[in-house]
Amino acid sequence: MKTKFLKLSLLALFIFTASCSSDDDKNEIPAVVTTKVSNLEAPQTGGQGQPVGGQFTKFSFSQNKVVTDNNWDIAFRGTTIIVNGGAKIGITDEPERTGTGAVSIVSGTFASVTTFPAAATFAQDGNATYAFPTSGANAWYDYDSTTHIISAKAGKVFVVKTHDGKYAKVELLSYYKDAPAAPTATSVSRFYTFNFAYQANSTTTF
Repeated sequence: MKTKFLKLSLLALFIFTASCSSDDDKNEIPAVVTTKVSNLEAPQTGGQGQPVGGQFTKFSFSQNKVVTDNNWDIAFRGTTIIVNGGAKIGITDEPERTGTGAVSIVSGTFASVTTFPAAATFAQDGNATYAFPTSGANAWYDYDSTTHIISAKAGKVFVVKTHDGKYAKVELLSYYKDAPAAPTATSVSRFYTFNFAYQANSTTTF
């Protein structure tokens, strides 16, 4: 009788442990994966003293692809990057802002950015204002006026609040097709390569 009782107790303990383990697995937050996007084309018309225009290439972090609807997070045209939040900047052919997107710029390596910046550090696009600056200390690129080469600025990580309130961190790597280590005057421009990590869950870490 005691042996039977012991066996039943052990069975109950096993079922309880397995159930807890199963619940823990369900509640486990999936790891954030870093994804590399290569050769995202960002053509434009005009330039070289002529009015700049052309449609923006809109990108969704959650879908990891170029989209044509309003579910975009950031968009590219030439050296201009915009976010789906705020108001129109006032440039030709820019898409409507239908989301709540914003950007916080963090100095450091991509791997070192593991928590979301403070809400007050996020900025949106607005009248003549870019959340991804194109000039100044926080510009995403450096321009060499002698070689006319555009180089993604090292040590800048852009934490993006997406159009629907999630977060992604972005590291811009290259503005040239196939991301050459040392671009030259013959390198084909307006092709972005970047890393991103998208946090789809309601946590504050990457």
